[in-house]
Parts: sequence; C-alpha cells; structure tokens
Amino acid sequence: MSNVNLSDRIPNNVDLANDRTLQRALEHWQPHFLSWWDEMGPHDFAERDVYLRTAVGVDAQGWASYGYVRMPEYRWGIFLADQVPDRRIGFGDMLGQPVWQQVPGEFRTQFRRLIVTQGDTEPASVEQQHLLGHTCPSLYDLRNLFQVNVEEGRHLWAMVYLLHAYFGRDGREEAEELLARHSGDIDKPRILGTFNEPISDWLSFFCFTYFTDRDGKYQLKSLAESSFDPLARTCRFMLTEEAHHMFVGETGISRVIRRTLEVMKELGTDDPVAIRRAGAIDLPLLQRYLNFWFSSSLDLFGSEISSNAATSFANGIKGRPDEAHYTDHIAIDQGFELEVPDGDVGIRVEQVPMRNAMNEVARLAYAKDCEMGLKRWNMMIGRAGHDFVLTLPAVRFRRAIGSWADVPTAPDGRRIGATDYAQGIGGWLPSTADRAHVQSLMQRVIEPGKMAGWVAPPDRGINNMSVAYEYVRL
Repeated sequence: MSNVNLSDRIPNNVDLANDRTLQRALEHWQPHFLSWWDEMGPHDFAERDVYLRTAVGVDAQGWASYGYVRMPEYRWGIFLADQVPDRRIGFGDMLGQPVWQQVPGEFRTQFRRLIVTQGDTEPASVEQQHLLGHTCPSLYDLRNLFQVNVEEGRHLWAMVYLLHAYFGRDGREEAEELLARHSGDIDKPRILGTFNEPISDWLSFFCFTYFTDRDGKYQLKSLAESSFDPLARTCRFMLTEEAHHMFVGETGISRVIRRTLEVMKELGTDDPVAIRRAGAIDLPLLQRYLNFWFSSSLDLFGSEISSNAATSFANGIKGRPDEAHYTDHIAIDQGFELEVPDGDVGIRVEQVPMRNAMNEVARLAYAKDCEMGLKRWNMMIGRAGHDFVLTLPAVRFRRAIGSWADVPTAPDGRRIGATDYAQGIGGWLPSTADRAHVQSLMQRVIEPGKMAGWVAPPDRGINNMSVAYEYVRL
C-alpha cells in the first residue's frame, strides 16, 4: 500500500517531498486555486463549519475521515490508487506489454488534451453551482452540495498534478488556464457545452449529479484503463469519490418523486396544476427535466464514428469502460451496427469498425446505466397506484454533434420533420413556466431535520448521523 503523507502542505501519496521542483510548482499553483475557490466556489459560506469527508488514504476501507471543516481549509490533496504490480496494457495494438510510467512522446498531445478536458469539467461544475447554497432545501442537502464541490476541487488537483508532473511547461500553462476559463463566460467558456449550462435550482442539481456526473463516471472508467499508469491510478481513486455525487442525484430525484406522490395522495389527483398549487413538482415537469439533462450529457461522449477514438484505443490511450468484461481486447476485426439518418426521415443501419465506434459503445453503456434509476423511480410510482412512466429519450434526441447532429428527432427516437420538431420541443423540454415554478419552490430551509415542502426527507443521514444532525453550522 502506498504511503500517504498528510502532514505536507499538499497531502499526497506520490512522494511529493522528494521531488522539490514539482512540489514548488504545485505550491505556486495552490494560492491561485484558493483565489479561484474564494471567487467561484460556494458563495457566502467560507466561514461556516461543514461536516465533510476528507480523503486520508486510498485503501477501500477507511479511506476518508469525517468532521467539521471550513471549506477554504479543506485538505485538497493528490491521491492515486495503489499501483498494481506488473500491470500490463489491457487493450489495443500493444496488448500485454508493460504499462507506461511516463508519457510516450508520440502520444503526448493526445494525453494532454484528454487530461485538460477532464480537468476542465471539475471546476466548471463548482462554478455552475456557485449560488445554490442560498436556496438549499435542508442542511442535509446543503452539506451534500458542499461535499460534491470540494471533491470536484480535489479532482481538479488530480488532473493538475498530472499536468505538472508529466507535461513540463505546457502542462503548467494548461493548469493555469484551467482557472482562467469559467462556466458560461462569453469570452472564455468551459470546453464542453454542458458545463456552461446554468444550474440555478436544486432539481437541475439533482439531474446534473445523476446524469452528468454519471457521464463523468464513464469517462473516468475509460481513462482508468489507460496504459499511462499514473493516469489510470488517478482515475481509479477519483471513481471512489464520484460514487457519492451520483448518489446525491439518484436519491435527490427519488425524494422529489416521493414527495410528489405524497401530495398526489393527499389531494386525490394527479393534475399538474393542483400539484403545483400544493408546492410540489408534477411528474410531467420532472420528465421534461430528465429529457433536458440526459440529452445534454450525450454529446460529452463525442461523435458516433470517430477516428480519434479508434486511434486512442489502438494506442492504448483510452479504453472501453470495464474493458475486462470484453473477450476481444484488440477489436481489429469486429464491426458495430450503428443507426444513422437516411434521407429526409429514414433510418438505416451502417456497419462500422468497432474501434471507430468506441464513443458509441461508451454512450450506450451509459444510457443503460441511467435506465437503472428510472426503473426504481417507476416502481415507486407504480406502487403508489399511478400508471405514469418516466422514460429516457433516445440517444439521438437533441444531439449537437455526430451523425444525429441537428437531425429533428422525437424523444422516442422517431425522425420527424423540422416543423413538427419546432412545435414539439417546447413540450419535451422545461418551459419558461416550468422553470419559474421550480424557482418559486427554491426557499432556503436551514433548521436541522426540516425539509422544503417539495422534497421528502432522506432515508438516513451521513456517516450514521441522524437526518436532523447539524451538517452545516450556520
């Protein structure tokens, strides 16, 4: 097991104390990060004690400690999963060869681009959620928001470490740029479009952590297969923390549904107007939010047919999520059946080389994973005696890149005309009235154990604490 140094200015298990040049470079970057956090992190909560978990090791058992800490004093650190002895390349043209401890020169640009893109998403989500604390539905939820925020900050540190340690001056410059771009900034926006979407309400936050952080899970899983071992080990540990973010999303949406079902039972109706008057979120409105955030996350995987994806797989740069589950790790002779537009409203099946379809393989695995939550939510709705069924839109709905970019498609995947699409999109995505209603519900509740009227309490608290525990000392 690797030795974790918690006494250093930057907690780490990468022996930073014995690389003084790297240590000085990261300690030079640290004040810039703290300045960014002060400006773009959770607004107006810097002096508050928050009950947070902090990484103190990489062992699966007991890797984190819990306690009160002020967020600017959080111990952000650099943690890599323990090295696997004699690890071998698990896919592509160099299958079976020893993994790399340094970046091969010929792959330097591709690796840097991947790390920068992943790193850019981490501070972006903190910026998107900058003001959410002021409308928290409970102290429990406020604490979960801050836990997500500080861990996104730590994930930024993880990528910045790789840039500083393995990419020289180029890496140091990229690390500075990660703090110069800002979510939604007209002049210097974040790299990926979804991370420029505003998150101004908690229903959006729950959807974001369910859908967009789940995309992050699949990106990290792909990078955790990488032949560049420090990157793989970094992402393996990040996945440990990422699980909580998706938990916040899934349980958050579950609690919204449970409260809505309670209101429907109290009123004896499923009429959306009556439910809104009672201060809850009607199921058709929730469906439109699911449509928006799921479809917003689909383009993050890239185009269905991608020569870059094929090259990354062939060269051992980025694998498939859970590569060990496949039997053929070279994928040179395999094909993939891909549905593409045909004519004005048709769809045809095109056979493409498997390597060129790696983005679509990951996207479909992601969509299948997303379905698991909907099955549980629909079981809740069915058990309450209602026949409303939440669904995911097709993976070709509302796409901006790839074969289905700007192709008018209904949520069920049917190709339709541009006029029908223009008429239908307003009913498939949250309307101005929907967003106004959700915003009207965003009234802050900060009494321990109390919940806003639009969301049910969680089943249990954090780290065996009561739901009524004072998770944030205000």
